[in-house]
This record gives sequence, structure tokens and C-alpha cells, in this order.
Amino acid sequence: MTDLTGFDLNELNSKAMGGSEITRKIIADNLAPELRKEFQIIYSRVRDIQQDKIRILYLHDLPQDPESARFADPMFVDQFHKFVFSSNWQYQMYQVYHNLRYNDSHVVIDNPIQIAPTSCFDKPTDKIRLVYTSTPQRGLNLLVPVFKYLAETHKDIHLDVFSSFKIYGWEERDKEFEPLYQEIREHPQMTYHGFVDNQVLRDHLNKSHIFAYPCIWLETSCRAMLESMSAGLVCVHPNYGALPETSGGLNIMYQGSEDPSVHANAFARYLASAINIIRENSHKNLIHFNKVYVDSRYNPDRIGKTWEGILNELLQRYPDASSRGQVFKIRMGK
Repeated sequence: MTDLTGFDLNELNSKAMGGSEITRKIIADNLAPELRKEFQIIYSRVRDIQQDKIRILYLHDLPQDPESARFADPMFVDQFHKFVFSSNWQYQMYQVYHNLRYNDSHVVIDNPIQIAPTSCFDKPTDKIRLVYTSTPQRGLNLLVPVFKYLAETHKDIHLDVFSSFKIYGWEERDKEFEPLYQEIREHPQMTYHGFVDNQVLRDHLNKSHIFAYPCIWLETSCRAMLESMSAGLVCVHPNYGALPETSGGLNIMYQGSEDPSVHANAFARYLASAINIIRENSHKNLIHFNKVYVDSRYNPDRIGKTWEGILNELLQRYPDASSRGQVFKIRMGK
């Protein structure tokens, strides 16, 4: 079990097994506990402040989320020695929404991923397997009707859906989407898997061809997409939120819309194109290049060294408890 010394746990993330929790584990595995013990690294939601620690607020939320409203209070902001953002898009949105000054108390660090083995390029050839691996509110309601439409003329495609709020321990929220889950179960070319262990999911990605993600959720980053790219999948998604930045603009990306029917029509066209690319076997260069890109940029060792450098720099600046409890200069611009 991973030693999480230095990482703050709260009522929401202590039992969750989502992307933020996987990120936390990877970072912890790449940082010495002896170094981390001097820090309080808080994931988005602040509950308690340890005055004797160097305090880092590691943001995975959107600036308009309720927890982020506290950025309007300069005294709240001034409790922290460093703010870490998951993408430049997210950081810029916090600057816009909360009028954050551009200074060295902020830093953007990519989220590390679990790199897929090169054997992921050896995909099955009997079917073209599509996969959805995020929580349902992010676009599953658009994917299902689009897939049903395409399945009428593409008999060799199959959709596997790994989607449930159980990943956060919020099983009650699945009830809202149960009719959609049942629609998936009843279709001969779709399989609903619900929540599975992360290793089981990653093994399935290695055998899949297309990551189908008609995203309607503003992502601050997207582990599901990045790990699909690492596993050799052709990824189809809109140019929404941080998806263009974190993907490097390398995927099959399209212009989405707030109008569900317009978005669905655009997604259907691009998804059909991805299916044909797989069928024609003309996607090899794309997936090899994408894998090199994400495996290099989101490499756990590289990102671990970035974290280590920042922690050591902060430790030199704030070497003991007496230097850490002060209220810092107000960083909010008005």
C-alpha cells in the first residue's frame, strides 16, 4: 500500500479511486516520504490547515466549483505557499474567474499517467472495439444514441462502457443513469461493465481501438484520454476545456456544441471516420506518435522529479515550523 505521508485526506477522496487519487498515488510513489513529511499537500478541498507544514493546494477542480469560491477571500489564499494546477487552461481560468495575479506562487504540473506496455499495439482483428471510461454525466448520453446509429451499418463494432459513480463511492448517483445503463445492456453490440479495478480497465484498453468521448464536461485534464493514447487507441473528442492542451491537439478532435443534437451529429461523423481508419489499418503512424508523446510528457519519473525540485526549493525557503505559519503578502489582484 502506498505511503501517503504529506497528502491530505478528506471525506470525499479518502475512499475514492478516481483519476485524482491515481495521480496522488503515482506522485507519492515517486517522492521520498522523508521529504513529503514536511508538507501538507491538499487536493482541491481544504478542511484543516497545519501551521507547521509547508502548504500546497493542488487544484483539480474548476474555478467555478463551490469549493473554489473561497479564492475570493485573500486570507484564504494567503495560507498557502504554493498552488499547483493540472493544466495551463485550468490555471488561466482561475486567473480570469478569481483575478489571481501571475506570480511564482503558482505552477502548472502535468498529471502523471500509468504508461501502457508496447504490446498494446497488438490489437484483436475480429472486431473494432470502442470504449468509454469516464463517469456518465460527461457525455455517455450522447455516445449511446450515436453508437446505436452507427451500429446499424457497422456490424463489426462493439462498445464497452466502464462508467459508474462507484469510483467515488457515490453509488446513489448511478440511479439517475440506470435507464441509460440498461439501454447499453440490452444492445447486442454494447457491454456495460460499470466500475472495475483500474488494472482490469487498463488491460481492456490494451485490446481496444477507439476511445469514444463526446465530452460535455469541462475537464481540467483528462487521465482517461491520456491513458487511452498511451494504450494505442485512436481518440475522438471535442475541443472542449483542457482536452486540446492535454492531448497536444493530436487526436481526432472536432468542434462540439451546447446543442446536444448538433454535438451528436458532429461526433457521429468523426467517430465514423475513426472506425473507417481502423478498418483500413491506416492509423498506425497516428497511434505510435501519440504514444511517444504522452509517454514522454506525462512520464511518472519526469513529473516526479519536477515535484521533487519544487518541494526542495520550498523547503529551503521555509526550513522550519517558525517560518511556515506566517500570513503571506496578499496575492489577489483587485
